[in-house]
Amino acid sequence: MSPLRRRALHRATFLAAGLYNLAWGALTALHPQWFFDFARLDPPRYPEIFACLGMVIGLYGILYLDVARRPEEGWLIAAVGLTGKILGPIGFLVLLLAGQWPLRAGALILTNDLVWWVPFGLYLWDARRR
Repeated sequence: MSPLRRRALHRATFLAAGLYNLAWGALTALHPQWFFDFARLDPPRYPEIFACLGMVIGLYGILYLDVARRPEEGWLIAAVGLTGKILGPIGFLVLLLAGQWPLRAGALILTNDLVWWVPFGLYLWDARRR
């Protein structure tokens, strides 16, 4: 089996993604109101649901750190992650067009999803070639 192209880049990408997700997850689990304050949305009736989302995002961080550790074996985790990073903006667009969320809330999509499309896609391209 051939070595993974751009291995060092992919390791750095998933290290950054893992640390980002752990930080975002911890912030959101501990202070689920922060996003609603930032986006000037009404406070959620059940902030525990958003705190739970923070927990899930944090768990993705652990998985991304595993991809950074063993990039030759992480394609499935990366594929699931990229799928979520594509579906998230679609859901946001639906909410935006329906007038349910303000454009300001799109900062979440920019940092959680869009910035990762190219590096995750490049990793999956290189992993496919192996």
